[in-house]
Amino acid sequence: MIKRTLLFSIFLGAVNFVFSQEMASIIQEKPLRRLEIQPSIAQETISEKHKVQTSMALENTAITQETAADKMENGTAESQEVIAERRNVLSLKRCRELALANNKQLAISKLTANIAEDTHKAAKTKYLPRVTGMAGYEHLSREISLLNDKQKQTLSSLGSTTVGQVGSQIGQTIGQLQQQGFISAQVAQRLADVLGGITTPLSQAGNNIGETIRRGLRTNTKNMYVAGIMVTQPIYMGGGIKALNDIATIGEEFAQNDIKLKQQTVLFAVDNAYWLIVSLQKKSILAIQYRNLISKLHDNVTKMYDAGVATKADGLKVSVAENTANLTISEIENGISLAKMALCQLCGLPLDGDLILEDEATDNLSGFVPTHYNNVDTTFNARPEVRILQNTVDITKQNTKIIQALYRPHLALTAGYTVSNPNAFNGFEQKFKDIWSVGLVLHVPIWNWGEGKYKVRAARTATQMAQMELNDVRNKIRLEVEQTRFRLKNANSRLATAHKNMVSAEENLRVANLGFKEGVMTVTDVMQAQTAWMSAKTAIVDAEIDVRTAQVALKKALGEL
Repeated sequence: MIKRTLLFSIFLGAVNFVFSQEMASIIQEKPLRRLEIQPSIAQETISEKHKVQTSMALENTAITQETAADKMENGTAESQEVIAERRNVLSLKRCRELALANNKQLAISKLTANIAEDTHKAAKTKYLPRVTGMAGYEHLSREISLLNDKQKQTLSSLGSTTVGQVGSQIGQTIGQLQQQGFISAQVAQRLADVLGGITTPLSQAGNNIGETIRRGLRTNTKNMYVAGIMVTQPIYMGGGIKALNDIATIGEEFAQNDIKLKQQTVLFAVDNAYWLIVSLQKKSILAIQYRNLISKLHDNVTKMYDAGVATKADGLKVSVAENTANLTISEIENGISLAKMALCQLCGLPLDGDLILEDEATDNLSGFVPTHYNNVDTTFNARPEVRILQNTVDITKQNTKIIQALYRPHLALTAGYTVSNPNAFNGFEQKFKDIWSVGLVLHVPIWNWGEGKYKVRAARTATQMAQMELNDVRNKIRLEVEQTRFRLKNANSRLATAHKNMVSAEENLRVANLGFKEGVMTVTDVMQAQTAWMSAKTAIVDAEIDVRTAQVALKKALGEL
């Protein structure tokens, strides 16, 4: 937007330069093709267009007043601005309102502010406990066993192993008794038969007991179910949570300052585009007035040439001047069209809209010049650019705290409630059983090869860079304020001088016209007087617009726009 405004300002300067060059060339004698050149149809159309526009503006004002009066009588009164807008008559205030309402970049900044607000709300939740729930099911190809394979085999043959060992020892004892002659072979055989009849049932019973014990130790954990809730309350996170919330708070301020900056940028562009159009419109009227003076002079010279009291060269000079004036009018009209397109784009209006600005009919545009200015400190606080850079410095400081917090001890309180099946706390019972827990978790970084030190150092360097940029912008703003104050003072001086010159130019033109009628002044003298009059009128318009734009620039420099 600013680029467009600068572009049209440059265009205005180019128009003024071309116009001044053309006026100066009129004074010089140039060869011409013909004596009498009448205004073309297109030129007449341009003149009539200006007359129509001027009359339309007056009619629109009258219609607006009448319509408002009628609405008041009918009890449906509308604001003057709304009615004027329907007539395509826009004030500077209304242009500003439309631009602020329709600017896309400003709308994006407002959405960014909403994001920053939600981010801040999210950061506040870091102080609150975290509650997480979980549930799961798992099927295992093998169940969890409390016994190894050797222990399982031992229990399955518990009776055979135990009774077999006992029977073997008894058999050895009976054999020794027989060898020593204490018992006979028949008695030994009978005892062996009796022992065999006893050990077999005992062995079988022992095996059954062992198998029962082995089955009783099965876990049956192929299908496992678990569900639980865990609560974690941060106690000390190294200051990271507070730093994160401070950054979120600064982020909200940053977003609001960005909105203010975008608003000032939009308003500055609108004001400059508005006053550019007003300037071109007034110069267009002046150009038509100047052309009319030349046309009147052309008619007089033509009559004098027919009477033999003027030369052909005199007529050719006036004809060239008339053509040049018509060309200037056309160029100014083109500039007005381009400037209106730029203003329509800023205001979010159709580019082909034929706007009529309220100040086009204002005679005195100098306006009120403030004499009181804010001090430097107040200006710094009012400038959104300074506040944004200060936000950047504060964010880098808080970012350093966050990095430091990563390498400090962290302490958190935990609590949980869990239900599971099978129940590991009751012999893997096939029932859902619950259990709760409370504890503290301490995380202490021990060694990170200096990573934390280097990151903190880099973060502090970033803060220094942001602070240096802030100081640099402060100095530039101080210079900008002084320059805009001088510009405004100079514009007012030029305006006062232009009004004084206008008095002399009007008197000079009156004397030249009178002398020409009496035959003591030449056509060249009259044309020079007309050019001086035109230059004086143009200087007044330029000075008035410069005062207005300088006021806008000063308000922007002071942060008051």
